[in-house]
Amino acid sequence: MSASRPAAVVVLAAGEGKRMKSRTSKILHELCGRSMVGHVLAAAGALQPGKLIVVVGHRRNQVIAHLKETVPDAVPVVQEEQSGTGHAVRMVLEQVGALTGTVIVTNGDHPLLTGATLEELVRTHETERNAATILSTDIPDATGYGRIIRQEDGSVASIVEHKDATEAERAISEINVGMYAFDGELLASALKRVTTDNVKGEEYLTDVIAILRGDGHRAGAYKSPDWVETQGVNDKVQLAQARRQLNDRILEAHMRAGVTVIDPLTTWVDVQVTAEPDVILHPNTQLHGRTQLRAGAEIGPNTTLTDTIVGEDAVVTNAVCVDAEIGAEASVGPYAYLRPGTRLARKVKAGTYVEMKNAVVGEGSKVPHLTYVGDAEIGLGSNIGAACVFVNYDGVEKHKSTIGDHVKVGSDNMIVAPVTVGDGAYTAAGSVIVKDVPSGAMAVARGQQRNVEGWVERKRPGTPSAEAARRARQAGSAAGEGAAEDTNVAGEARQIAGE
Repeated sequence: MSASRPAAVVVLAAGEGKRMKSRTSKILHELCGRSMVGHVLAAAGALQPGKLIVVVGHRRNQVIAHLKETVPDAVPVVQEEQSGTGHAVRMVLEQVGALTGTVIVTNGDHPLLTGATLEELVRTHETERNAATILSTDIPDATGYGRIIRQEDGSVASIVEHKDATEAERAISEINVGMYAFDGELLASALKRVTTDNVKGEEYLTDVIAILRGDGHRAGAYKSPDWVETQGVNDKVQLAQARRQLNDRILEAHMRAGVTVIDPLTTWVDVQVTAEPDVILHPNTQLHGRTQLRAGAEIGPNTTLTDTIVGEDAVVTNAVCVDAEIGAEASVGPYAYLRPGTRLARKVKAGTYVEMKNAVVGEGSKVPHLTYVGDAEIGLGSNIGAACVFVNYDGVEKHKSTIGDHVKVGSDNMIVAPVTVGDGAYTAAGSVIVKDVPSGAMAVARGQQRNVEGWVERKRPGTPSAEAARRARQAGSAAGEGAAEDTNVAGEARQIAGE
């Protein structure tokens, strides 16, 4: 039996999160490319609920802005005063209205939660025809958690908090995770009867279970087989642990799909990254955002890609690429930096210490080393020599340079935009290109060399350079005298032979 679509998923996300010790809302802390609440909403989205509701409170402006940007379908409900989980759900019913059907209540600080687990919770709830179904799990150390007390038929008799539990009850390892499936109408009725008769003076959602049981309704529990998945995050230590666990889950899925990960401990991949079979990830590789890797691509070591597409059989090593597109069989790095707007065609080379920004490079072209290419278009089969700079900024605006097909740009060129170098043209080493170069022409744009003889010995006497120059001058003089003597001897010999 497949689970039906619930009427709503309610995500409780109003807490302050003091233990995070941060100006950022706890649920907005990121791991593997999504916020905590983003992971929860992704899991909830797998159910295709009629409504996706997020209860907000502390730092609500941050959270609402985040929801609007990332999950615009989510409906924020404000809980002005954080007066317990039951109060939070009651605020939902008061602000959104009655919810008929299955209502899921979950928490915004459980980033490891999966849609599959929520689906099993709904399926159990509907199959057993429960008024309420608790998400539970067996945990190695249940200290501090509410225990699930079951009846002989497997239904839930009650939830007993740790402080109130007997020794026998504390020996139970099945705990309440704090997530539930409810019948919407029965939930609304029970919430009206929840009291604040407790130490904190708050409305607890767990009291709804007792009220429904008292009304003669059945309560059940779906026990998740993976207790790690059910753990929440309350501080930076737990955040790091959850990040590690989530990354391991992501890498395992990629490896089972045919990706080779040389060292999983040093490889970090965001949840929305895609990789095809035969991709190889070397140590210290980080893949962020919506990066896409085509079959056979080889990434790393020491490489960070963000929102970047890498074509089939391309190699990217010791590089940083952001919002770039790298064609099939291209080569990037080592120590290259591809900035937003860079588009490399098939078999392009962007080599050592090359930086590119808003650059389109045609098939087979090469920018081998020590070069900056900004706001430029380079055609097919062209070569850019070492130590070139595409000078794109005049202090006010950026300008574009265009390099044609099969162009040879000499080393140490300044390409001063806006300028066009035509197809098949050459530019001489050391040139500053400020004018268009016609197709097939050789552009030479450099001053004449002038040598001032003896300058070092006169202007820098006593320095190692002056001493080296002196020795070279004396050696040259001696060689000149020897050559003159040899010339005289040869002349005499010719005279004798002539006689």
